[in-house]
Amino acid sequence: MAVVPALGPWLDVAGLAVFAASGALAAAKRGQTFVTLAFFALVTGVGGGTVRDLLIGAPVFWVHDAQAATACLLVAAVIWVAPERWWRGQALDWFDAAGLAAYAVFGAAKALGYSIPPVPAALMGVVTACVGGIIRDVLAGEPSILMRPELYVTAAALAAASYVVLERIGVAPPIAASVAALAGFALRAAAIRWRLRLPAYRGRR
Repeated sequence: MAVVPALGPWLDVAGLAVFAASGALAAAKRGQTFVTLAFFALVTGVGGGTVRDLLIGAPVFWVHDAQAATACLLVAAVIWVAPERWWRGQALDWFDAAGLAAYAVFGAAKALGYSIPPVPAALMGVVTACVGGIIRDVLAGEPSILMRPELYVTAAALAAASYVVLERIGVAPPIAASVAALAGFALRAAAIRWRLRLPAYRGRR
């Protein structure tokens, strides 16, 4: 089965590495051990893809491919030995924006490759991009990304839905993936730069 043949592996690795880094950093900022960093990196990196594969009936990717778990552990090792100043500021936010868009596109593409209908396939892209971060936040005792009004899940939804629409109308998968990932990244980047957020529910007047 070919899933975004030209860009699929790169999208997968990009999302995996960035989310693994965010998980390891969540543990590092709390002064945890390397074992905890490695665990956070692994569950954050593979969490969304694991749920996606279970839902679409695919073999769980990291169980059958040692490279995924190895990449997460290597990222944790880099975080462990790197100077703290490397991770200050918004650098990780920008990497996370790229990984979010890439993983959303890859998840949607993989779901389509398993004959999942368009709407559930787009939702699988959102699951792929967001569930790992939700697990990270729960483990770290932080408010989940689902409970914050910032444009995060929305950016993943835009990337995933854009890919599904473009692929369904006949756009070549590599082009559809590039355009969709750029759209999701642009929305997330705008949210970071200008602090865009969705309106909160204010109750009935």
